[in-house]
Amino acid sequence: MIVDGHVVLASDRVVPREYLEEQAANIHHRLAAHGRGGNRAAVTERLLAIHSDHDADRLVTELDAAGVDVAFLVAADFSHVSPRATPPDELARLHDRVCRRHPGRFRVFWGVDPRAGAAGPEEFERTVSGYGFAGLKLYPPAGYSPSDRRLYPYYEICAARGLPVLTHTGPGWAPLDFTYGPPLLVDQAARDFPGVNFILGHGGVTHVEEASYLCAHRPNVHLDVSQFPSMLTADGWVAHLNRLFRSGINHKIVFGTCWPSYRMSTTLPAVLAAFTSDGVFAGVRPSHQRMIMGETILRLAGDPVAATTPGGHQ
Repeated sequence: MIVDGHVVLASDRVVPREYLEEQAANIHHRLAAHGRGGNRAAVTERLLAIHSDHDADRLVTELDAAGVDVAFLVAADFSHVSPRATPPDELARLHDRVCRRHPGRFRVFWGVDPRAGAAGPEEFERTVSGYGFAGLKLYPPAGYSPSDRRLYPYYEICAARGLPVLTHTGPGWAPLDFTYGPPLLVDQAARDFPGVNFILGHGGVTHVEEASYLCAHRPNVHLDVSQFPSMLTADGWVAHLNRLFRSGINHKIVFGTCWPSYRMSTTLPAVLAAFTSDGVFAGVRPSHQRMIMGETILRLAGDPVAATTPGGHQ
C-alpha cells in the first residue's frame, strides 16, 4: 500500500490567486534566465489552469496511474494573510465534498491560524467532529511560530482526540515570511505536548539536519519528504533521500510528494517510479520501506478504513 502523506487540492479556492501569480512570475524568471522565458501571461494562464481541479477528479486519475492508494490533503488557512482567501468554513465544506466524491481516497489535515481567537479552537473541534478530518495543519510562514501559545488550545484538542499536527517547514509562498520556517520552532510545543505527534512538512527536504536532529531526539516529532523533486543538492534528490533513509530515523519518516507542485515539469507516475527505484531504497530494509511508504502516517493518523465506515465522511 502506498500512502501519499502530503498533497494539495489544485484549486485557486485553496491557494489564493495572488500566490499563484507570484509563483508564475518566479517560474517565468527562471525560464528567462535560461533563454526560454516566453510570454509571462502564458505561464500564468497555464499555472492557473492547473489549479482548476476543484473536485480532485484529475488528482484521483493521477493517483490511480501512480499506484497511490490513499492521499492526505493538506489545507492551509490563508484567511489572515490574503484578502482573496476562501473563508475557513467554506474551505472545510469544499474538502468534505472532495472526500465524499472520492470515498476512501483522501484524508484531510485541516488548517488553523492562532489569530482566529477564542472561536478558532471551537470551530476546529466542530470541523473535526463534523467532517472526520485526520489532523491539524499549520502554515507558519503566514506569520506565527508553531509554538505560539495561542495554538495550545488546538493542541489540547489534538491530544484528547489522538490527532497529529502537520506543520510546514522551510520557505513558502513568496509573499509570506520565511523566518518562521525553521523546524526547531516546534520544539517548545513538542515538549509541552508529548502526547501529540508533530510532523515536519518538507522536513526531509529543507533544514534537513535540524529536522533530523529533532526526529532523533524528540519521540513525538516526525518529518515528511514532500517536495523532494525540488531538493537543492549537487548530487540530486535520489542520493539525498538514500542518505536520509540510512540515518537511523526511518520510523519517523513519512512519504509525501506535495503534488501537484510539479505538474508543469513531470507526471506523478514518473515521480513515484523514480522514488521507488532501487537507488532511493538501496540498503534500506523492506520493513523500513513499508513504514516510509504508508505504515507510519497511518499509525499517526489512524487507519483510514475506520474513517470510511457508515456514518463517516472519509
